Amino acid sequence: MQADVTDKDGKLRVDQQFCFALYSASRAVTKAYSILLEELGVTYPQYAALMLLWEQDGILISDIATSLELDGGTATPLVQRLEKLGLVARVRCDEDERRVRVFLTDEGKALFYKALEIPHGLGEATGLDGPTAHRIVDEMQDIKANIADWLSETRK
Repeated sequence: MQADVTDKDGKLRVDQQFCFALYSASRAVTKAYSILLEELGVTYPQYAALMLLWEQDGILISDIATSLELDGGTATPLVQRLEKLGLVARVRCDEDERRVRVFLTDEGKALFYKALEIPHGLGEATGLDGPTAHRIVDEMQDIKANIADWLSETRK
């Protein structure tokens, strides 16, 4: 059976769409990270959580969830897996036992020094220098903010 619709002008060519370029680049970066992170023994979400802890040790699981844009049901198992790897320890807050702080162990702190090579490795994998990578990060943050604004207007 032949399709009734044909995009003869190429108006919706998948390889020309921003959304597909973003999607396929994201998949490629994820593959690169999986290789780069093998030596550390962590997944990308675990690495992202560790980066937050290397910035500020002892943060709440809820803060990790917010910063990484995860729901609480995803952040807690993520932290539990890091704890099983011996990289973090969870401590309930005295003032509110429902709140849990996450602290790096000595092993988690030591992993920071191995992780310092990851950005360089990703730069090699992508072919991007530092300034170009920073510009793209800024542009992606602008895109995200614009979409958030658009969504808030659309939902009114």
